Amino acid sequence: MANDDRAPGRPRSGEADAAILGASLELLIERGAEATSIEQVARRAGVTRATVYRRFPDKTRLLIATVEAAYGNPPRNPEIGNVDQLVAGWTAVLADPHQRRLLRRLYGAIEDFPELARTYQELFGRHRDQARRDVLAQARDLGQLPADTDLDVLLDVLTGVVWQHLATRPDTGAADDVERFLRAVLHQAGYRPGGRPREADRQGRQPGR
Repeated sequence: MANDDRAPGRPRSGEADAAILGASLELLIERGAEATSIEQVARRAGVTRATVYRRFPDKTRLLIATVEAAYGNPPRNPEIGNVDQLVAGWTAVLADPHQRRLLRRLYGAIEDFPELARTYQELFGRHRDQARRDVLAQARDLGQLPADTDLDVLLDVLTGVVWQHLATRPDTGAADDVERFLRAVLHQAGYRPGGRPREADRQGRQPGR
């Protein structure tokens, strides 16, 4: 094992951080959240358990950091400009075999390691769901979705569709096929890209109103 047990307060080793997160990601995908341990991560990363614990107080925080790093540490409150960007983001994930396997492991954690799923939702999930909900609200206001669209139900449907794709489609699917799949679902939900703003919205934007 590497001799990386420095006293608290000294600068962290970026190399050790990368090794820990890389090892954690490999184990999470190979074995799942419940079967991954701090000791296993330390052994694979070539560091001591103390080195891991100085960075992450428990396994839950380690796995959350692992997932965030795997997705490029996106902001907790992402800026999604429109439905096209929303579809592009989901497409990128569903077209990547490595990220598909990671998502399936995270889905399994709901049952096997509920603390991870619960903490992740509290820290990140609800904020990102709100960003997606805001995009759908914008589309509804622009007339791209039916006026009576229930945003919470539609978001649940789209999230379920993502999981359905993970469960039933091969991991070798092309990005174009994934995008067509997602857009077909949106079409069934009434989404039409060329919609127009609601009459009330147009009037609200007129000068003096």
